[in-house]
Amino acid sequence: MKSVTKRMVSAALALTVLIATFGIFTTGAKAKKRERSDLTIGIDPGHQSRGNFGTEPVGPGSNTKKIKVAGGTRGTTTGIPEYKLTLSVAKYLKKELKARGYKVVMTRSRNDVDISNKERAQKLNKKCNIAIRLHADGAAASAHGASALYPSENNPYLTKSVCRKSKKLSDALLTQYCKGTDIRKNGLHARDDLTGTNWSSIPVALLEMGFMTNPSDDTYMSKKKNQKKMAKAMADGIDKYYGFNNME
Repeated sequence: MKSVTKRMVSAALALTVLIATFGIFTTGAKAKKRERSDLTIGIDPGHQSRGNFGTEPVGPGSNTKKIKVAGGTRGTTTGIPEYKLTLSVAKYLKKELKARGYKVVMTRSRNDVDISNKERAQKLNKKCNIAIRLHADGAAASAHGASALYPSENNPYLTKSVCRKSKKLSDALLTQYCKGTDIRKNGLHARDDLTGTNWSSIPVALLEMGFMTNPSDDTYMSKKKNQKKMAKAMADGIDKYYGFNNME
């Protein structure tokens, strides 16, 4: 009788272990299977038609203040202002991402707005999984190429998790962007002085798409067919960050 009882107990224990193990495997499989439709991408087209030179804290709890929204740069060859370029590319990016199944939230859909960098970050924090900030550079005419800005791991306003994921996102975004366009790769740069980044509670990447003060970059970015390429390449970068095959 005792041997029967022991066998029953052993069988029950084995069954319990099997159920627990199977449960872990199935739970893990479900956790790994993430669809694009589960994800919301935030897009912030940098600047607006008029800058706002009032100030706001550069990060939560900071005594350092910066202007709410700078005026941005302008194409020296095309005459296109940065705020128009960023919104045009953002609209193509939104269309591309939605076609792939992502949800999208934009901080603005027109140029005549007044939304500070802090407010932009806070808007995307509420509904999005990641934030993509679109900008363009301005410097000497000889400077050209794209770069991505991310918060360092020593950023005083963000968690290390957000900082590390932001670097990974920035790397994927920049790599695919330069791969899919004719714009040179200038690399990743850690920045802890950007208000729109410091107020983000989600992984964030700021893409400097090219130099509007460089004739070649400026002309390239102004063309609609190239803006579509830029948007597709950015979407490829987001797919890469999440581990999706962009041909799916």
